[in-house]
Amino acid sequence: MRISVLGLGYVGCVSAACLASQGHEVIGVDVNQVKVDLVNEGKAPVVEERIGELVAEAVRAGALRATRDVREAIMGSEVSLVCVGTPSEPNGSLCTTYLERVTEQIGAALAERAEQGGRHTVVFRSTMLPGTCLNLLVPILQKYVGGTAGVDFGVAVNPEFLREGTSVRDFFDPPKTVIGELDPASGDAVAALYDGLPGEVFRVPVPTAEAIKYADNAFHGLKIGFANELGAVCQALGVDSHQVMDVFLADRKLNISPAYLRPGFAFGGSCLPKDLRSLVHAARRADVSVPILSHVLPSNSDHLQRAVELVERTGKRRVGLFGLSFKPGTDDLRESPLVELAERLHGKGYDLRIHDANVSLSRLIGANREYIETRLPHLAQLLADSVDEVLEHAEVCLVGTRDPDVLSALPHGDGPVIVDLVRLPDAEARRAEPGYMGLAW
Repeated sequence: MRISVLGLGYVGCVSAACLASQGHEVIGVDVNQVKVDLVNEGKAPVVEERIGELVAEAVRAGALRATRDVREAIMGSEVSLVCVGTPSEPNGSLCTTYLERVTEQIGAALAERAEQGGRHTVVFRSTMLPGTCLNLLVPILQKYVGGTAGVDFGVAVNPEFLREGTSVRDFFDPPKTVIGELDPASGDAVAALYDGLPGEVFRVPVPTAEAIKYADNAFHGLKIGFANELGAVCQALGVDSHQVMDVFLADRKLNISPAYLRPGFAFGGSCLPKDLRSLVHAARRADVSVPILSHVLPSNSDHLQRAVELVERTGKRRVGLFGLSFKPGTDDLRESPLVELAERLHGKGYDLRIHDANVSLSRLIGANREYIETRLPHLAQLLADSVDEVLEHAEVCLVGTRDPDVLSALPHGDGPVIVDLVRLPDAEARRAEPGYMGLAW
C-alpha cells in the first residue's frame, strides 16, 4: 500500500520504518526540516533499538522518503497515519492544536485529491480523548473536503502500544491491534496494514479505541505507583518488597488476571476494607506517604455515591433494592456496599424495600447480625419476602444481584426505572430503553 505518515517523532518514525520494511511504500511528513533531511539520508531522527538499520534499509530500497509537504504526501498515498503530538496544556487538558492543524491540511489535500478518484483513509494514531475524532476532527475534514466521512473518505482511530526502547519489537509483536472504525471499509484499510502480524485484532467503535489507550496508560501508572508505595511500606516494616511481589506476581488466578477488572459496584466484605485500612494506618505510623493506597477506600465510597445520585436523578421516592450481601450466594453482610447503599437511601427518607434470597433476619447470627443491627437497625421493616413484592412497591429498582429469579422478573419498557449495579446480561439491549440506567456503562 502507499502510506503517508504525518509526524516523525517516536511513533511516526517507527511506524513509517516498520511499515516500509513490510513492503509498503511510505512517505513521512514533518514540519521539522532536520527530521526530513535525516530520513532522506537514511538516518533515523530518533534513538531506538533497530530503528537506524530499518530506516537505512527502507530508504536504500526506495520504500521510504520524507517531505514537509502534506499535500504531496496525501496525493501520493491511499492511507495516512496521523502521529503528531498531543501534549498537555498547563492546566492538564489535552492540547489538540497540532492535530487540528494537520487535519486541516489533510482535508485541503483530500479536496484536491477527490478529483483523481479513489478513496483515501485518514487514520489517527495520536493519543486523544474519546470524542475528539468524531466531534472535532471529522467535522474539520468534512468542512474542507466538502464530503461525508465514511462515504467520500475513510476515517479510523488506531492507537499505538509502542514502548520507547522496545518500540520496533512492539510493532512486530504487538500485545493487540485496536482499530476504531467509522465504517467497515475504513477498518479494512487499517487491518491491511498489519496483515500477518501476531496478536488479537479488535475492531471497535471510534470512541472505544480512543478510550483504550487511556485505560492502558492509567493502569500502567497505577501498577507502578502501587508497587512503589507497597515497597516503601515493606521497607519501613523491615520486609523485602521484592520477595513479597514475587509471590504476588505468581498468582495468575486473582492478581495478574482479569479478576476484579470489570466495572461494577463498590467492593466490600470482611477483608478488603479492613486490610486496606490496616495497611494505610501502618504506613502512617511509619511516616510513609501512600496517596494511592490511602485513596482507594474514598474512591470506593464515591463510586457507591454514584448509585445514590442516580436514584436522586429520577425524582422518585419508592425504591426497591435487589441484593444485600457483599457477594452473591452468601448471607455475609459485613461491610457490604449494598447495606451501605440501603443505609444512605433510608437516611435520605426514601421508601425502601429490599429482597435478597440469601438474607433472612431470623437466620442472621453472630457478627453478621450485630453488624446489620448497628448499621441498618430497621432492616426487618425493609426486607421483602419476594421479588414481586419489591416490584409492586418500587418506582426505581436497584439491581445488585444476578439472581436468576430477579433477572427473569425484571420488566422491559413500562415499569420501574432500572438502576443496574452489576451490568445485567441484557444490559446492551436495555441501554436503548428510557427506563434503564447503568452505573458505569
